[in-house]
Amino acid sequence: MADRTCDVLVLGGGPGGYVAAIRAAQLGKSVVCVERDRTLGGTCVNVGCIPSKALLETSHHYEFAKQDAAAHGITFGKVAIDVAAMHKRKDDVVAANCKGVEFLFRKHKVTWAQGTGTLKGGNVVDVQAADGTVTTFTAADVIIATGSDPIALPFLPFDEERVLSNVGALRIPEVPRHLVVVGGGVIGLELGSVWRRLGAKVTVVELLPAILPGYDAEIVKEADRAFRKQGLDIRTGTKVTGATVEKKRVLLEIEKDGAKETLDADRVLVAVGRKPALRGVDAKALGLALGPRGEVRVDAQMRTSLPRVYAIGDVAGGMLLAHKAEEEGVVAAEVIAGKPARMHYGAIPAVVYTWPEIAAVGLTEQQAREGGREVRVGKFPFSANGRARTAGESTGFIKLVADARTDTLLGAHLIGPQVSELVAEAVLAMEFRGSSEDIALTVHAHPTLSETMKEAALGVLGRAVHI
Repeated sequence: MADRTCDVLVLGGGPGGYVAAIRAAQLGKSVVCVERDRTLGGTCVNVGCIPSKALLETSHHYEFAKQDAAAHGITFGKVAIDVAAMHKRKDDVVAANCKGVEFLFRKHKVTWAQGTGTLKGGNVVDVQAADGTVTTFTAADVIIATGSDPIALPFLPFDEERVLSNVGALRIPEVPRHLVVVGGGVIGLELGSVWRRLGAKVTVVELLPAILPGYDAEIVKEADRAFRKQGLDIRTGTKVTGATVEKKRVLLEIEKDGAKETLDADRVLVAVGRKPALRGVDAKALGLALGPRGEVRVDAQMRTSLPRVYAIGDVAGGMLLAHKAEEEGVVAAEVIAGKPARMHYGAIPAVVYTWPEIAAVGLTEQQAREGGREVRVGKFPFSANGRARTAGESTGFIKLVADARTDTLLGAHLIGPQVSELVAEAVLAMEFRGSSEDIALTVHAHPTLSETMKEAALGVLGRAVHI
């Protein structure tokens, strides 16, 4: 490929990057997307959202067949898990998604420059291919979408064999005897749930007083109770102080309130957070302004401190969510095309794909009150919902937070069956600055899980019917 120019060059082919590339192409721009991996899709598609959900789905079916099916009158012989077949299915799902992105690039005439990109001054990008050849692109506008990397503990570096990041945890070749998860956040609980369902002993070690930091306190309490009931050994307020990695096990030293203990695990998943990955971007040399956590500073139009350089997704900080990255990618592409787009973060949902599922959008009750707002809260349990009862999935509840004066919906917090889908109604209401009454007056089909949302909205108004 000869040295060339383009209108827009995107560094990174993850959810933010590939969506930005496609949207820019839709707007008539010539677009090059630089991705060093053999496949497009980034962390989310290859070693994050998609493969983890495939494993969660398989493990959910396994657990249903093993212990829940009998309640439905369904009996099996001996139920077994073929871990190799499970991984093959997961890999097939990932491959289909990657090929889907490649198809979209061809459809929209986006050029995939496969290789490692290095951003230089003047929006010049060198792309080094696997064979060592370098192609230089000069772009009118550049979008940095280089994502994030998992954070390792200083005394427990990843080897992806005994000490795992999210990448290694997706590839464990057999059900562990004892998996210790360091970090009680989303990644740790999801992947810990997979292997717990398949028969592993799973211990979750969390430094903070509770799991799922940042989520509504009542939701966290319900989740903690449910997870413990399922068999997760959750150790909150507990610090990891050291570790010894041996050939076939890890001895993990932990401490709580002065009491010390050593956990004997065959594998340890470290899920204590992620950090921005500025691969190919020398911020200091370029004069690119960074934030306190190493994230690229951006404004509401995703502009960086460099002229005609934008940043989106995990590398720009904030909520590390694929759909947040996608929306930022759309905003960046539209701003480049001269449209008056701006990013708004008030109604971005977050989901934990454990069982029960957890979903949230907007302010928690505590955040709203700490912000000086007087609020009204409505709650409705799935145990009072007919569809949840028929499914045998009645754990959890819906909680809505509304402004006491205007009834504007400020936040929604859900734990229960399929709440990853139910939260969309609250997101839509908040995007339109809707009220709890708007949801309460909306007819919901019966019997459906969505009726819990209507009942919670009625609860805000003090007139829930079915409780």
